[in-house]
Amino acid sequence: MKTFQTQAELAALVGQEVVVSDWLTITQEQVNLFAQATGDHQWIHVDVERAKAGPFGAPIAHGFLTLSLIPKFFESSLEVVQTRMGVNYGLNKVRFTAPVPVGCRLRARMTLLACEPIDNDGLQMTWSVSIQREGFDKPVCVAETLSRRYP
Repeated sequence: MKTFQTQAELAALVGQEVVVSDWLTITQEQVNLFAQATGDHQWIHVDVERAKAGPFGAPIAHGFLTLSLIPKFFESSLEVVQTRMGVNYGLNKVRFTAPVPVGCRLRARMTLLACEPIDNDGLQMTWSVSIQREGFDKPVCVAETLSRRYP
């Protein structure tokens, strides 16, 4: 966990990789619960036996499940003490560049691209997030995310 006392400390790191998260294991239970929550029950995600014979040799996580882990990666890796609230503001770009087989481990590398003042003394931050699969050179997801923090 990387801790900053103020938003200004974090803002000073524009252009730098700020944090790399811990590894997180993707489970079939997570995939099944995500399918249930979203209604996306495609066999490649939830039918373990059929997926073993499919193009990836195993069930894979939904791309949007992988994307939805970004807040968890941030929360477990970065703290700004003098922040009362942080919110997701959106995405500029997202690509799912490789499959995420169930059972693999993921982590995120987060680079602060921009930081702009907003109302109520807040900051809007643009982040480049590269989600990596352990033992695999190519990222599985790359995203440019927007978040807002308020002191």
